[in-house]
Amino acid sequence: MANTAQARKRARQAVKQNAHNSAQRSAFRTAVKAVRKAIAAGDKEAAAKAFLASTSTIDSIADKKIIHKNKAARHKSRLAAALKALA
Repeated sequence: MANTAQARKRARQAVKQNAHNSAQRSAFRTAVKAVRKAIAAGDKEAAAKAFLASTSTIDSIADKKIIHKNKAARHKSRLAAALKALA
């Protein structure tokens, strides 16, 4: 357990930040799943719309360094390739 006032405060902040980052990572996964689901259903229009929305979410999370920029690029690339293959 933290012994100093500043260490106690940092522990409190870490809990709050961890909850925020977890929510952001969850939003990332949900966005990717939405695109995958639309692609699996074969609905190209819905998949394209979901892809645009997920791209924004993925970039936002990568900018905040919650996930690495290369991981974001990898996911966007694979989703784009799956969307292209749907055509």
